[in-house]
Amino acid sequence: MIGIYSYTVILTYISLAISFFGMIQTLEGNYPIALLCLVGSGICDMFDGKIARSKKNRTEDEKKFGIQIDSLCDLVCFGVFPAVIGYSLGVHSVFGKIYLVLFVIAAVIRLAYFNVSEDKRQQETDENRHYYQGLPVTSVSIIIPLVFLMKHYFRSRFIVFYEVVLLCIAFLFVLDIKIKKPDTKMSLILGVIGAFIVVRLVMLGLGMP
Repeated sequence: MIGIYSYTVILTYISLAISFFGMIQTLEGNYPIALLCLVGSGICDMFDGKIARSKKNRTEDEKKFGIQIDSLCDLVCFGVFPAVIGYSLGVHSVFGKIYLVLFVIAAVIRLAYFNVSEDKRQQETDENRHYYQGLPVTSVSIIIPLVFLMKHYFRSRFIVFYEVVLLCIAFLFVLDIKIKKPDTKMSLILGVIGAFIVVRLVMLGLGMP
């Protein structure tokens, strides 16, 4: 069988499976469950790199395969999935569809650039990355659910709001800026926000206001 099979990529595959299931839930109109899947994929992505690096004797092929498979899965989870959610929610205007396409293209460009730069970086050093160039695509696992939770406040203007957010995120994906990786304090804050999102989505899924 072609490919590399080890515990270093299992979490990446789980993330992809969760997002695909989330797309099915999106098409069936089960948005709270779909967005919980998006959050779940984000959580998996937080730890897949740490798990991969825990294997000290990884070959160069294993490292390169891990980079490629991670970005391919990220494209589906954090590029295509949010676009599917947007279209399912009602982003049907001409400009809206253009924004969806731009969002996916920007995600592809960012991930391809990351693959090139990460492969080069790993040849030069074994240190962990300290900065991101541009907004990481995995950030949508928090941003999109938060946007959805604001739906009640925007009412009839929500679709426009969603379109604008996607366009801004697409721009930030490819903007050449350095974003520092979250430290312990920021990780804790993001964890609290993530917990809030999960609780609210579960409540919505159970029909609670």
